[in-house]
Amino acid sequence: MNKMLNRALMTLMLIGAPLAANAEKLAVVDMGAVFEQLPQREAIGKALEKEFGDREAEVKKLQGELRSLMEKNQRDAALMSEAQKTEAVRKMESLQADLQLKGKALQEDVRRRQAEEQNKILVKVQQVIKDIAEKEKIDMVLQSGAVVFAKPQTDISSKVVEALSKAK
Repeated sequence: MNKMLNRALMTLMLIGAPLAANAEKLAVVDMGAVFEQLPQREAIGKALEKEFGDREAEVKKLQGELRSLMEKNQRDAALMSEAQKTEAVRKMESLQADLQLKGKALQEDVRRRQAEEQNKILVKVQQVIKDIAEKEKIDMVLQSGAVVFAKPQTDISSKVVEALSKAK
């Protein structure tokens, strides 16, 4: 058993020696932290709010109308005739269908626009990472989530955020 362990260790040393001689400079970047700290993120959020603000207000108005109609129907149900109850139910169903349609369309449009803006930023982030890697002669940059352990000095996330802040 000891003999086999010694052979395995010797094999690892023989294989590892050339790899150590050609050691590459590695760095890690925490993309989540970079995106959270970007100053452009706030500007994008405001632009999207402005772009979709009218539609969001319309959806909220529909929600309010539906809520008040439901409350009125509950409150006045005992005093309403069957025809009035049927009319109220139809009106609520129509309002609810309209709300669902407009709400879903709004969510899809907001999600699409957020993805577009995120992709624009991602291109900039990747370019900054590439520039930093070339400047510091880094051979490989890995996402921090893909690495089990990395020394803090190999993390270039703050440098990426700093460069993107200057390029604002």
